Amino acid sequence: MTFTVAVAGASGYAGGEMLRVLLAHPEAQIGTLTAHSNAGTLLGAHQPHLRSLADRVLAPTGVDELAGHDVVVLALPHGASGAIAAELEARGDGAIVVDLGADHRLADAGDWEEFYGSAHAGTWPYGLPELLHPGERTATGQRAALAAARRIAVPGCNVTAVTLGLQPGIAAGLIEPTDLVAVLANGYSGAGKSLKTHLLASEALGAAQPYAVGGTHRHIPEIAQNLRSAGAADVTISFTPTLVPMARGILATATARLAAGVDPAAVRAAWEQTYADEPFVHLLPEGHWPTTAATLGANTALVQVAVDERAGRVVTVTAIDNLVKGTAGGALQSLNLALGLPESLGLPLDGVAP
Repeated sequence: MTFTVAVAGASGYAGGEMLRVLLAHPEAQIGTLTAHSNAGTLLGAHQPHLRSLADRVLAPTGVDELAGHDVVVLALPHGASGAIAAELEARGDGAIVVDLGADHRLADAGDWEEFYGSAHAGTWPYGLPELLHPGERTATGQRAALAAARRIAVPGCNVTAVTLGLQPGIAAGLIEPTDLVAVLANGYSGAGKSLKTHLLASEALGAAQPYAVGGTHRHIPEIAQNLRSAGAADVTISFTPTLVPMARGILATATARLAAGVDPAAVRAAWEQTYADEPFVHLLPEGHWPTTAATLGANTALVQVAVDERAGRVVTVTAIDNLVKGTAGGALQSLNLALGLPESLGLPLDGVAP
C-alpha cells in the first residue's frame, strides 16, 4: 500500500532524519514539507544530504499545508505539536499523526506540567513497539496498541535507550526499581539545531559536558512511566546525560541493585528471553560491549548486561543512534504497524562504518 506523508519541521535534525528513512521506504510518497522560520527556502539549504528533495520549497507550518495526506509527521519543538494536532482533528482530517516531539508521550498531566511548564495536550499511543506491558516477558501488547493507532507519540531518544536496557530486569523481578542510576553519553544532534554557545564546535570539540543534572531532565518521568509499564510498582532513578563530541548516538549505562535472593547466574536469561525475537534490539554475546559507531545510521539498539557481584548491581549498556532508533526509525517502525505493513519495512538494520 502506498501512502503519502507530510513532514512539519523538515529543516531540523529530526525532520531531516524522518525524510531520510522515508526515502528508503518502498511504499512512502513524500508530500508537503513545512518549516517555521525557514518557510519559503529550499530544503537543500538545510538538508544538503537529501539530494532527491533538495529543490523542494518549504511551506509554512499550518493545517492547510498538512491536511490531505495519509500521514502527518510533526517534528516540532515541545509545546508546538499539540495545537496543530488538535486543529487537524477539528477539521476531520483522517491522517495518522506521528509526533516526534514530547507533547503526547506522558500519561500523567501532572508530570507534564511539572517538567514542561504548560498545559498537557493529552496522551497518545506510545511509539516503542518493544515496550513491555505488565506481566509480559516479550512485547506483544504495545504492538497490538500500535496496530490500531491513528495517533503515535514517539519516545524521547534517551528514554528509548534506558528503557530497553532496564525493562527485562524489571519485568522478571530481578532488579530493584527504586535504586536505578543511568549515565549517558550523548551526541550533539540530540540538542537540536538552535544556535547556543555551548553547542558551538569551539566549545564542544575535545570536551564532555553534563546537562540537566540533579533530576531536572524532562525524560525522567517518561522513563519511570515505561518501567512502571514493565511491572515496577514505583521507580526512582538518578539520570545524568553528558554531551560528548560526536554528532549522533547515545551510549546509556544504566545500573540497578540486584533484588534480594536473585541468583546472578539467572540474570542474562531474562534479557535473552525478552529480545530473542526482536528485529532491532540485539543482546550482544557475553563479553562484547555496545558502541555507538555500530549503530550509526541503523534502527538497531545494541544491549549488553552483566552482574557486578561485589557491588550487588546489574549493569546494562545500550547503544542507539539517537536520530534513528531514538527518533525517526522508531517512528517509522511504529507507523508500519499502524498501517498494517511489516514492522521492519524500509528500516536499516546495518550501520555505517568506519
